[in-house]
Amino acid sequence: MNIKKIGMTALAASLVSVSANAAELSVSGGASIGINQYSAGADLNYGHSFSMGNAIVFSGSGELDNGLNVSVSYELDEGSNSAADSNTEVWDNHSVTVSSDTLGTLTFSGHGGNSATTAINTTAAGDIWDGFDGTLTSSNSASGVGISEAGAGDDSFFYTAPAMVDGLAINLSYNPANRAEAGESAYGYGLTYTGVEGLSLSYASADIKTGLSTTSGDNTAIAAKYAYGPVTVAYTNNEYDVGTAGSDQDLSSYSVSYTISEELSVSYGVEEIESGTAADQDAEYAKISASYTTGGVTLSASYSEAENIDHSTATKADQEYYYLGASFAF
Repeated sequence: MNIKKIGMTALAASLVSVSANAAELSVSGGASIGINQYSAGADLNYGHSFSMGNAIVFSGSGELDNGLNVSVSYELDEGSNSAADSNTEVWDNHSVTVSSDTLGTLTFSGHGGNSATTAINTTAAGDIWDGFDGTLTSSNSASGVGISEAGAGDDSFFYTAPAMVDGLAINLSYNPANRAEAGESAYGYGLTYTGVEGLSLSYASADIKTGLSTTSGDNTAIAAKYAYGPVTVAYTNNEYDVGTAGSDQDLSSYSVSYTISEELSVSYGVEEIESGTAADQDAEYAKISASYTTGGVTLSASYSEAENIDHSTATKADQEYYYLGASFAF
């Protein structure tokens, strides 16, 4: 018996459309400036570039007469989607959330939602790989490997059950089948335990449904974090397993961070991506970073190095990345 499928189907069937008067939306965002630079080997320096934050979030919430709490969020983010889709080019994450103490929390995401696994699979080191997964502007550049995961997809549901056991959170995810494709609906579940002071343990599993046995399978993720005084250590693992072994992937990561004072903190993290192809080299990443906050300004600096970012031993596949940034709270 597929318990998670029965539970999510029953939940979806019990939903009733809610109509309410338009509510006021608040706008939030931030101001930031950054400079970064890539290099790959002695003769491959890609120069530096400046950037600034370019996203704002519209959000609103309220309580209905029946006691349900409803909130909505829209993120306006330049260039977040394909320019070919002119209707959604600037819209990024957007969702509606309905919740109560007795029924739990249900989030419907038009875009940018979570499956059970993506809700916990940000790596312990903070997704270092994400800084190297694009092609740099040079004929000698390498395109780094991306992460395989059971993403929620557009128009998906994420449900968090009300507290039943102290320290234990349970969630379910549902990604409906796309009529334009041959795939099936995908389900997932996750557990997080925080019953011991300073400790957080998470496990999640989600279906991968593509309509093809060669690319369908499952995605599992685990995360552990323990904080003791000023020191926090963390470990994560994300395993992607489908019918074609060469498409499998295993991502593991750990990190150590130290809070020196209320203003200053430092951290060090490592990631490794193992391909399902035996001949591929493991992609390896390491990052050291520091941040300092004073008077509403947060200064940050980091240095990252990566090896075999495209699972090869080519010189261009070993890269370094430097970043300096400032963000402002007002």
